[in-house]
Amino acid sequence: MNFLSRIEEILLLSIYKLKDNAFGISIREQVEKDTGIEWLSGAIYAPLSRLKKNGYVNAVEAEGSTGQGGRPRIYYNLSPRGMEKLAAIQQVNISVWDGVPNLKRAVTKSK
Repeated sequence: MNFLSRIEEILLLSIYKLKDNAFGISIREQVEKDTGIEWLSGAIYAPLSRLKKNGYVNAVEAEGSTGQGGRPRIYYNLSPRGMEKLAAIQQVNISVWDGVPNLKRAVTKSK
């Protein structure tokens, strides 16, 4: 299996969760919500570009989204290949975590 980086996995999940509202800022906000870590906007664009290049996501420029002369808004969605990859990643995660107890509880008990 060809593995993705952790940020690529998180981005695919964010795009999946956001459905038709997955564009740069909304994706970054979803990633921040899910990870609890503040991300710079630029940090998501290189991995998004790789996901697009590898056929896991599609990018569509929204018509009339430039507003006051800015850049057009680009919406992302999972391609069928991206959905298959996300399903495979989910199965790997389930398998590797199988048999591991809730570690947060174990850490809390040891304090």
